[in-house]
Amino acid sequence: MSHYRRHSLEPSIDSITNRFRDSLNFQRDDDDVINKPDFRELNYPLKPRVSSSAAATPAASGSSSSSSGSASGKPSVTSQLAKRSHSGELSESGSGTPGSGAKNRTPKPGHRRSASAGTPLIYSGLAFSPVKNRGGGSGATSPSPGVVPSGNICPSGKIPKTGMASRASVKPETLFTGNGNYGHGNIVRGGGGKAKPETRDPEEVKKAGNDMYRKGNFSEALSLYDKAISMSPENPAYRSNRAAALAASGRLKEAVKECLEAVRLDPSYVRAHQRLASLYLRLGEAENARRHLCFSGQCPDKAELQRVQTLEKHLRLCSEARKMSDWKKVITEVDAAIANGADSSPQLVACKAEALLRLHQIKDSDLCLSTIQRLDHQHTQAKIFGMLCDAYVLCVQAQVDMALGRFENALVKAERAMKIDSNSNEVVSVLNNVTNVAKARTRGNELFTSGRYSEASVAYGEGLKFDAFNSVLYCNRAACWFKLGVWDQSVDDCSQALRIQPGYTKALLRRAASYGKLGRWDDAVRDYEVLRKELPGDSEVAESLQRALLNKAEEHKYLGYNNEVEEVSNLDKFKTATSLPGISMFYFKSTSNRQSEAISPFINTLCLRYPLVHFFMVDVDESLALAKAESIKKVPTFKIYKEGEKVKEMVCPNHKLLEDNVKHFLL
Repeated sequence: MSHYRRHSLEPSIDSITNRFRDSLNFQRDDDDVINKPDFRELNYPLKPRVSSSAAATPAASGSSSSSSGSASGKPSVTSQLAKRSHSGELSESGSGTPGSGAKNRTPKPGHRRSASAGTPLIYSGLAFSPVKNRGGGSGATSPSPGVVPSGNICPSGKIPKTGMASRASVKPETLFTGNGNYGHGNIVRGGGGKAKPETRDPEEVKKAGNDMYRKGNFSEALSLYDKAISMSPENPAYRSNRAAALAASGRLKEAVKECLEAVRLDPSYVRAHQRLASLYLRLGEAENARRHLCFSGQCPDKAELQRVQTLEKHLRLCSEARKMSDWKKVITEVDAAIANGADSSPQLVACKAEALLRLHQIKDSDLCLSTIQRLDHQHTQAKIFGMLCDAYVLCVQAQVDMALGRFENALVKAERAMKIDSNSNEVVSVLNNVTNVAKARTRGNELFTSGRYSEASVAYGEGLKFDAFNSVLYCNRAACWFKLGVWDQSVDDCSQALRIQPGYTKALLRRAASYGKLGRWDDAVRDYEVLRKELPGDSEVAESLQRALLNKAEEHKYLGYNNEVEEVSNLDKFKTATSLPGISMFYFKSTSNRQSEAISPFINTLCLRYPLVHFFMVDVDESLALAKAESIKKVPTFKIYKEGEKVKEMVCPNHKLLEDNVKHFLL
C-alpha cells in the first residue's frame, strides 16, 4: 500500500495535533493534493531528536505529479548526512534532480506550511510527544521512535539514519549564535543577527575608528584607536589618529602627548608634526608651533606660518603693554591672539584675567579664570613673561582668590606655582605677598574676635602693605573703626574697598551703617537703596532703609534743612543762628578775595555731605558791623559753634582741615 502525503487546506493556525493527524492519514485524494496552489513535495530530512536503538524502516517510495519530482533515484540519507561537517547543525538538503534544488524555490514570507515558503518550519520531536509516551508508546500523538511519519514533518521516502533519532537536544535551532530572540522553533537566516566577528587586523580596527570619527562619535573612535594601538603599539599613525579624536573632544594637551609619541616612533612623520603645530597654535605656544611647522627643513604651509607669525606679534605687544601696566592694551592684544587661533590657551586667558584684576574688575576676572580647565600634573615647558605657563596661570589664580577673600585657596595655588617654577622672581614675589597677606588677615581676625579692635586694625594695615588693593582687608579694618566709634574712618575704608571692588556688598552695608552713625542720612539712604536692589529679599536691609528714610525726614523737618548755605547779613540773625541746636559753621568771605571764591564750591559740597551741620555765609563787604563784632581781620575765616558755643576758628584752612574739623565736632 503506497503512502502519500496529504496536504491540509486549513490555515496555519491549525493545531499541532490536527496537522500531525493529517500527516498520518493513509488516504489520498489526488485532486486534494495536486490541485493545491502551494503543493510541493518536501524532501528535507528530519533532524533526529529522541534516542532509540531500533533501526528505521524505509517508507515505500511514492510517486507524485508535482513539479518537485519523486524521491526515487536520489542518494541515500545516510550518504547525505555523512557529508555534513557539523552533525548538530540544521541545513537545507538539495533535491536529487536538477529542477528541484533550493534555487528554484521562491520564498514566500510568512508561509509556514510548505517548502514553497523557503526554509521550512521544523518542529522537534519533543513538541509532539509527551514525556510519558517517549519510551515507545503508540497512537496518533505518540509515534514510535522507529517510525517516522510522512507529511510536512518528513517527506515521503526521506528516513533518517538509524540511531540518530536517539540524540536529544534542547539547544535553540538557529543558524548562528547570539543572544537575540529568534522565535520558537524557527530557523533564522544568516546575516540577520547583530553580532559581528572580531577582527585581529589593526588596520581594519583603525578604519572602523576613522568611520566613527567622521560620524562625530569621538568616544567610540577613541576606543577603536586604543584597540588598534594595543594590537600594534609601534604604529605612529594610530597615535596620530588618536590625537585627532582627542583634539576633537577638546582634550588638547592629551592630543599633544599622543602626537609627541607618534613623532618619537617616527621622527619624520610629517602629519604628526603638522598636527602638533596646529595644536600648539591653539594652545598659544608660538615657539613650539614654529618648531614643528618647520621641522627638518620642511617647507611649511604658508597659511599656517602666517598664523604663527601673527600670534608671535600679538604675544610680543602683549608683553610690552604688561610691562607698561597698560592693562587695556593687554586685553586688546590677548583678544587678537585668541581670534588668530589661540582659542585654547590657558596662559592667554590668565593674562586677560590679570588685566581685569588690575582694572578692579574682580568679578569679571574670576569669571574669566573659570573657563580654564584644571591643570594636569605634567606641565608644559613653554614660557610667558619669563615664567613657565602653568606657574603663571596659578599665580594669577592666587591673586584673584586673594582679592576675593579666598586666602587659603590663594596660598595653595601660589605654593603650587613655586613648585613648578621656583626660579622665577615674579613667582617668588607672588608667593611672598600671598603668604604675608594671609598671615595678616588671620592675625587680624583673631584679634577682632577677642575684642582687641585697635590691634586688629593695625594687623589688617600690615597686610595692606603687601597688597594695597585688597578690598577685603579694607573692609575688615573698617569694621574695627566702626567698633571703635571712628565712623568717618570706617566710611573712608569702606569707600576704598568699593573703589577696588564695586558692588562689594559687605563694604556697602558697613558704610551705610557708618553714615547713619554720622547722621548723614542722605548718604545712608543712597547706600541702602542700592543694597535693596541687590538684595531684594533681605528684611534687615529693608528695615534699615526705612529707618534711614524716617530719620532723614525728621531731621529735615526739625532743622528746616534745605541743602543750601544760608546767608546771614545782620547781627541779630547771626545770634539766632549761633543758638541753634547741633553744629553751626559760619563762613566769612569777600567777593573780591580769590581764596574765598576758590573755597566756596567746597562749602556747598560740605553742606550736602553733612546735613546735620548748619552752614551760614557772611559777606564782610556787605555786613561790616557783623564782621567788626566778630573781629574778622582776614578772609576766608570759619567759625564753628556747637550748642550755642564757639568751639573752633580757622583762617584760610585747606579742604582737608576744614572737613576734618566738621567731622570731629559731629562725633
